[in-house]
Amino acid sequence: MIRDRQRMRQWRRALGRMTPDSPEYLAQQRRLSELHERSAGIAALRRRNTPTPDFDKPLPVVEHLETIREALDSHQVIVLCGETGSGKSTQLPQICLDRGRGVFGRIAHTQPRRIAARSLAARISDELGVETGTAVGYKVRFSDRVSDQTQIKLLTDGMLLAEIQGDRWLNEYDTIIIDEAHERTLNIDFLLGYLKQLLPKRPELKLIITSATIDPQRFAKHFDAAPVIEVSGRSYPVEIRYQPPDEDSDAADPMLRGMLDAVDEVSRLDRGDILIFFSGEREIREAAEALHKHKLELTDILPLYARLGAAEQQRVFKSSGKRKIVLATNVAETSLTVPGIRYVIDTGLARISRYSPRSKIQRLPVEPISQASANQRAGRCGRVAAGVCIRLYSEEHFLSRREFVEPEIQRTNLASVILQMRLLGFGEIEDFPFLDPPDSRLIRDGYRVLEEVGAVTRDRHVTRVGKQLARLPVDPRIGRMLLESAHHGCLREVLVIAAMLSVQDPRDRPADKRQQADEAHALYRDEESDFMTYLALWREIGKQRRELSHAKFRKWCRRGFLSWNRVREWQDIHRQLRAQMHEMGYKDNNSDSRYEEIHRSILSGLLSHIGLKSKDRDYLGARNSRFHIFPGSGVFKKQPKWVMAAEIVETTKPWARGVARIQPEWIEQAAGHLLTRNYSEPHWQARRGQVGGYEKVSLFGLTLVARRRINFGPIDPALAREIFIRFALVEGDFKTRAPFFRHNQELIEDIRAMEAKARRHDLLVDEEVIYQWYAQRIPEGIHTSAGFEKWLKQASREQPKLLHMRSEDLLQQNPARRAAEMPDALTINNTSLPLKYHFSPGSDVDGVTLVVPLTLINQVPDARGDWLVPGLLAERIEAMLRGLPKSLRKRLVPVPDTARQCAAALSPSEQPLHQAVAAWLKQRLGVHIPEDAWRSEDIPAHLRMRFQLVDEQGKALAESRDLGKLKGEWAERASSEFGGKPKAQVETHARWDFGALPETQMMRQAGIEVRGYPALIDQGDGVSLGVLDSAANAEAAMRRGLRRLFMLGLGRDMRYLRKNLTGLRQMRLWYAKAPGGSASSPVDLQEELLTLVVDRAFIDDNPPIRDAESFERAMRDGKPRLMGIANESAERIGDILEQAHRIRRSLTGKTQLNWLDSVKDMRAQLDGLVYHGFIEETPWERLEELPRYLKALAIRLDKLGHAAARDQQRLRELTPFQQRWSERYQRMLKSGQHDPRLEEIRWLIEELRISLFAQEVKTRVPVSLKRLEKRWESLGL
Repeated sequence: MIRDRQRMRQWRRALGRMTPDSPEYLAQQRRLSELHERSAGIAALRRRNTPTPDFDKPLPVVEHLETIREALDSHQVIVLCGETGSGKSTQLPQICLDRGRGVFGRIAHTQPRRIAARSLAARISDELGVETGTAVGYKVRFSDRVSDQTQIKLLTDGMLLAEIQGDRWLNEYDTIIIDEAHERTLNIDFLLGYLKQLLPKRPELKLIITSATIDPQRFAKHFDAAPVIEVSGRSYPVEIRYQPPDEDSDAADPMLRGMLDAVDEVSRLDRGDILIFFSGEREIREAAEALHKHKLELTDILPLYARLGAAEQQRVFKSSGKRKIVLATNVAETSLTVPGIRYVIDTGLARISRYSPRSKIQRLPVEPISQASANQRAGRCGRVAAGVCIRLYSEEHFLSRREFVEPEIQRTNLASVILQMRLLGFGEIEDFPFLDPPDSRLIRDGYRVLEEVGAVTRDRHVTRVGKQLARLPVDPRIGRMLLESAHHGCLREVLVIAAMLSVQDPRDRPADKRQQADEAHALYRDEESDFMTYLALWREIGKQRRELSHAKFRKWCRRGFLSWNRVREWQDIHRQLRAQMHEMGYKDNNSDSRYEEIHRSILSGLLSHIGLKSKDRDYLGARNSRFHIFPGSGVFKKQPKWVMAAEIVETTKPWARGVARIQPEWIEQAAGHLLTRNYSEPHWQARRGQVGGYEKVSLFGLTLVARRRINFGPIDPALAREIFIRFALVEGDFKTRAPFFRHNQELIEDIRAMEAKARRHDLLVDEEVIYQWYAQRIPEGIHTSAGFEKWLKQASREQPKLLHMRSEDLLQQNPARRAAEMPDALTINNTSLPLKYHFSPGSDVDGVTLVVPLTLINQVPDARGDWLVPGLLAERIEAMLRGLPKSLRKRLVPVPDTARQCAAALSPSEQPLHQAVAAWLKQRLGVHIPEDAWRSEDIPAHLRMRFQLVDEQGKALAESRDLGKLKGEWAERASSEFGGKPKAQVETHARWDFGALPETQMMRQAGIEVRGYPALIDQGDGVSLGVLDSAANAEAAMRRGLRRLFMLGLGRDMRYLRKNLTGLRQMRLWYAKAPGGSASSPVDLQEELLTLVVDRAFIDDNPPIRDAESFERAMRDGKPRLMGIANESAERIGDILEQAHRIRRSLTGKTQLNWLDSVKDMRAQLDGLVYHGFIEETPWERLEELPRYLKALAIRLDKLGHAAARDQQRLRELTPFQQRWSERYQRMLKSGQHDPRLEEIRWLIEELRISLFAQEVKTRVPVSLKRLEKRWESLGL
């Protein structure tokens, strides 16, 4: 036998080196003799039992019998190109047998699919009249029907490829037939490349390549111009009809409708068998359902696809007396010949496996088939009679399709191939003689997969793990799971899962029984992991197999919708993998493993198949890919945050199958060699005494750890040392008792204090100088507190002052002191408040900060911050002037000189700085600056006073450069805490039975001497004595307190007035209609009238009342006038309310279009004069003028009917003044400040309205547009 010749030659050479008749010599001679006898015996057996082929068959290949014999005898390689049905697959091995092949070596006959290998073995056995397993046998995965007698051996391409590992020269064979080579599967291309290298070393080996009529010259060229023998296929013509489905029809599925129409069409010709090609199993199930509903008589509808069980497949080849309609995938395109086919219906679609190196996804998209594949399909009919092929697409579409489909090697994952090639010593895949070299991207991706599972290093050397993976007959990813499981102690469970991932899913789901199948499969479903589902199913299968007979077990599988064949295959693969793992020295675990151990092991092989749940309810996968969990997965409902998937296959969308929940920390531990670690934000951590940082851990673009704290020192010691010196030593963020540190920090602070006051940054040396000073003295490798302290302790023994700085080390020049211009404190209301200086451009604290105790916030004048300190006043004024409009600014040049002169002439006051500057510019230069020309927002931050509010302990409560904002937020609390007493300790007085109240009173607050303002506090049933924090607050409180005290002293008179105020009932009704009025307004009106009466009678015309004597005098003087004032006030208010009511009613209702602006203005004027609360807020002297303003308003309204145009014109003249005043008034309210100038302008505008709209009423003062403008300017507005 050929396979024994090399070994026999080696043994003979060994005998020549041995001593004749020695024990070793005799033993070797005996072994050689036994091998020769056994080998010769097998050859003799085969020669005796070689069947005689019968070539008396009406097949096209037989017609070329002599040509083939002659080519086989004279050439090492021949290419036989035969159309479908030519008989090449059945006759070629018999021709080889006829030429004496298959005796000293077998005839290997490869097929792309197991189903084809088995069926061809049976067919050839039948033709030769022998039993399968004798002269003709087959070997496919986990099924070996081969004996010593076997001469023709059918096997898959993959099986022959696997045999190379144990038989590098393929000495088992003297002839190899690579059938269906046009399919260009990965295994076929690898075999052709390998045989290209092997044939020169084995000249007696014959190679026959068979191909359909698809580019046979490529094969011939690859093997040095091997002869090509072309054999025709069918003996009857085939008519091609193009019938694309009507996409505009109402059919739910136009393709399905087109298929049914085509069946009807050929059925009208005769009842010959029909073969219909579809792209996949789902389409076959849908078509079968549609055909059953179509109610075809005496017709068997038979599916045919690779996953179908053997018994179901055999139905296609048997005759039942009925017409057959075979619904097939492309498995029936070339691999199988279905007998008796008269008609072919071709959808023109197929699922083509494509691998994406970018997404790492093996896709199975439905694509239009190539022209060559379409012709192959058409060739399936016309065997027994003239045939018809109906293509469900247009001829134009057919002609636009590619001629051939790309070889699988150019569209698949090459990891397994690369690993085997490396271990077999085939060299680099790039140098291997492939018929069509694979894309470089696929090669790179194959190496990436191997690197991912740890099979190769980055420089492509095979690792120990890679060598172990090569011994396992599974995909490297699955092999990695097995190896990892041995380390995690869960080999027993992962063997089951690995075997499951290596076979087709044994769970069946028939189209007509989906619900029953789902219910049966749900018994094993695990909602967290499909892999645990596999384990549960395996255990149940094992239990049933042990308890049931063979026949009953098959019935149990059928009831549970499990494929018995695929269950058996699962068990066979498990058995083989288990044996292989044991052979490699790994043992099963005795106890059950935990979820985590199992899934950590599985994860090691699926690192690029992980996913993180997104907001869109899909998953973000490796390298920015996206996928969805397949609905049939047990995990589909829970949708865990992190998952892994056994496979991600793209059909309608990328679907993840075989899914399980995982934890990100498992990924990090499993993928250590693949992780991307980014380090960021190195920073000094004073508390830990080290340089910290953050680590981001990601895998293939998926973030596993977003922000983990780490010790940055070991990552980058040099940078860590620099950070330690800069932040711990230079910036002083260091906790140490070392004397040098305090000494150096005190030196630096002294110089910084000089700089802040001088507002300059050129006294202290740059931080880089300080850094370099330390860096020159501190050795490399020091970047932690502990390391530094240890070094310093040793270094200080010889140089105690090694790190002590001197002033000359830190000073660039001598400081110029500006103590008077930059004081340490400001005196406000006889209280000294500290100032802090910061020279830090761009930061929040840059400039001058006034530290204000909370209880004193109301004593700080609103405008005090404008004046800053003397040393910054000129710069502040210059910034203000530069912010003016150019038309004004050009009159002030040179601006710096103007600013310095102005600053020298002004002294700080409570007047806003811009008003003081405007007055000086008007007086000195004659330049008028309108109020709205100043732009405070353009002033740099360091030229605006910063206020820091502190509590009694000096702790900061709030900070802002807006004093008004601080007062708005804190004034009430400040007032309540200033000199306040608990409410229970407040003494209430109903009469003046206490001493005189001074205007001011000195007291201690927050540890400092402050000025307070005594006042009477209204308590409702009396008054109490209090000290307030500002004169304004005290004045307002004093007025309310006096009012309460007078009302209490006028008890009987007040009760009378409450009952007898003239016209109160009617006034209540009018007042309720005023803006802000409500159902409660009558009560408010009564109290407001009484307040007005008491103020007029006792307070307004009297000097300040601050003792009992002045209080009693005011009571005596005012009491006789009380009733008269009450009647006068009620009458005046009644007139005002009545007038306002009449006007408001006249302004209500429909308005002519050309009156709209005028009416809107009048409503606004009326609402500004008479509103809820106007009695208390409007001074009496202005209340007296209100009837005049209302009369003018009524006259204007009367004129509107005949002088609307004139009213509009005058309104346009008035509007700019009104708008200017409203804007200023709103700004005043926002700032919380009171500006009496705006009050004056307001009433001048009312007088101007009389002048413009109702001259007959007469004004109190001369007023016009020009006069108002001049007054506006004179007031500095």
